[in-house]
Amino acid sequence: EETSKRIKWENFMVGQSSNKPFTRSLEIKLLLRLGIPHEFREKIWKGCIDLYLKSIRAQLGEKYYQELENRADNNKSNPAVKQIELDLLRTLPDNRFFENIDSPGIKKLRRILVCYSVHNPLIGYCQGINRIAAIALLFLCEEDAFWCLVAIIEHLMPVDYYTTTLAAAQADQRVLKDLVQDKCPKLYAHLEQNDVDISLFTFNLFLTVFVDGVHPELFLRVWDVFLYEGSKVLFRFALAFLKYAEDEILKLPNNLAINRYMRTLGDTITDVKRLYNIAFSELNPFSMRSISSKRQFHLQQVKLELEELETIRKDLRSAHEIERQKGDRHGYFSEDDADDYGDTGQ
Repeated sequence: EETSKRIKWENFMVGQSSNKPFTRSLEIKLLLRLGIPHEFREKIWKGCIDLYLKSIRAQLGEKYYQELENRADNNKSNPAVKQIELDLLRTLPDNRFFENIDSPGIKKLRRILVCYSVHNPLIGYCQGINRIAAIALLFLCEEDAFWCLVAIIEHLMPVDYYTTTLAAAQADQRVLKDLVQDKCPKLYAHLEQNDVDISLFTFNLFLTVFVDGVHPELFLRVWDVFLYEGSKVLFRFALAFLKYAEDEILKLPNNLAINRYMRTLGDTITDVKRLYNIAFSELNPFSMRSISSKRQFHLQQVKLELEELETIRKDLRSAHEIERQKGDRHGYFSEDDADDYGDTGQ
């Protein structure tokens, strides 16, 4: 089977001349689901990224990344830099390219993350994208890894996935819950009965594109498909994880036991072939139209809830300000008391 896969890939790569553009086809889709041989991964990932960014990169020019580096060097007040520095050594601490502050991967990762914060100040930096950039760096040169990050955040994942509110990321967890109910009704009922919130375990999987807590062989196979097919496959794999472990989870008697098992779910999945069979065969049909509809509905609900929370915060700040003014008039407030409420309005 492995020999057959390699022959198929070698035949495909022979037809991919250096000047031939990477295009969508059923052949490449099926090949990607077989998994990319290690020696071809760089070229195929770059081809997938170009599907989304080739015209944009042409418009921005060949020196755009260097221009971002210069702008980053000249911007001494970038608010993202502090958090980026805090997260660098937490990214892939067990990988020798990222194990200490002088590791070559750390220096490249810092530049990519800071450049992205300049490129897209609306997002700046969000915890989770450091791991995405680091995995890209393991297979791509620094500049291509930057563009891989751009493709994932701005094209492959929905808008508002990595913004301050993480609204779209929250919505996707509700979509996943709906899909569990549809595809795994027994498991859904068991989780509900034991008051288990699966988003506690799956939220970071989606945010980091399965890098968090999953064997490298498996998350690389997820990326092989994800970079071509898009974020729909994240639902396929999340459901496949749960389906893979369904019998074990159904045996667990209570919330504590289930939560303990779910925390190590990524470590328990070692049969990649079995997981792929669940994801791309047993879970069919898997309609993108249905997922898009669920996403739209839940995103609207999340945004309404966020607006309500913001209204409550504003009302509380107004009430605090009124109390403060009353206290000032009656001499109840010292300068220290005023500091407790904060001059920032927070």
